[in-house]
Amino acid sequence: MSNQRQGLLTLNAGSSSIKFALYTSPALEQLIIGQIDGIGSTAAFKAKSSDQSINEKYEWPADQAPQNHSAALQWLIDWLGKHMADMQIKAVGHRVVHGGQYYSEPVIINDAVLEKFETLLSLAPLHEPHNIAGIKAARESFGDIPQVACFDTAFHRNQPFINDTFAIPRHFYEEGIRRYGFHGLSYEFIAKKLPELYPEHANGRVIVLHLGNGASMAALKEGKSIASTMAFSALDGLPMGTRCGDIDPGVLLYLMDHKKMSAKEISDLLYKESGLKGLSGISNDMRTLESSDAPAAKEAIEYFISRVKREIGSLAMALGGLDAMVFTGGIGENSVHIRKEVLKGCEWLGVELDEAKNATGQTVISTEYSSVLCLRIPTDEEGMIAAHTLALSNLTIPTMSS
Repeated sequence: MSNQRQGLLTLNAGSSSIKFALYTSPALEQLIIGQIDGIGSTAAFKAKSSDQSINEKYEWPADQAPQNHSAALQWLIDWLGKHMADMQIKAVGHRVVHGGQYYSEPVIINDAVLEKFETLLSLAPLHEPHNIAGIKAARESFGDIPQVACFDTAFHRNQPFINDTFAIPRHFYEEGIRRYGFHGLSYEFIAKKLPELYPEHANGRVIVLHLGNGASMAALKEGKSIASTMAFSALDGLPMGTRCGDIDPGVLLYLMDHKKMSAKEISDLLYKESGLKGLSGISNDMRTLESSDAPAAKEAIEYFISRVKREIGSLAMALGGLDAMVFTGGIGENSVHIRKEVLKGCEWLGVELDEAKNATGQTVISTEYSSVLCLRIPTDEEGMIAAHTLALSNLTIPTMSS
């Protein structure tokens, strides 16, 4: 139909969820964002449109919930068809957590690429299988339209060797055991946003703090990643909602030798039962902990802040100084307390916090006298996926405005 609009869909498939966003093509105007949770159990759906005409929530009866990603995606396609009958999906972009040593930029998905993804399952066992399931479901549903994989590791793939390796026999590095870093789509968005907002700082020495249920930090010089806190897996670096962050490998050997824990049991411990949840014994949600009077909640928050401060020192050394810091992610964007306590420890770097600006969530949260510009910038990983998908789908590419 000649009056049909062209659209572009982004998908982020988790273990029991599909996050999605719908954009116009080629203008990249976000129309709808939402997600399906609880796939395979009591599933729930929510979505809202940018013009506020859609704000929908839905819970399936237990016996009618989609039991796999394919069924959930088909339901989503039908739902979009009802609400966007004049929209033709022309391309689909996927978030893929791990690209291994093979992918340093987004790629059009074909059978050979999908086969390569299967070899990366062991690098991200809790993420990659579900990313692949989402891709397979989308290929079944959408047929031959272009589909693009955008990797969380790609932004970090050109780091210097010394920031990319471990001090173990070098052949392991050649086999792919490296410091991959993650949250790359978020860091890439910030790296592209900074020149628009603060061009005099964009090519300088910048630490980006992506703080959320998954948390990491990266050092950017001239807009490129040179070091990051996450490494071979999404476990390393900062403590997270349920993930441990930095841990002595000897602890894992002890758990195997003395507690007789299996690899699966240790994996579940480190990925699902540690971090803020394990430390507090209350919740993995920073909002819940900040509202709690329990001493364990306070201690979990203090531990999180202390680790962030330590990594700031490490990344500042890797950069050889510091010109700007950017807070992003769910905690970074929304927690006044975390930003305040982190920056209170950074006076030695030349940071001077403006508490009033921080309390009101302004973009600039440092004073005019601070030698380090401190910023709060919401990230947009879906927007980055959409931009990459548009570019690789050979559609007209607009100037990026967000």
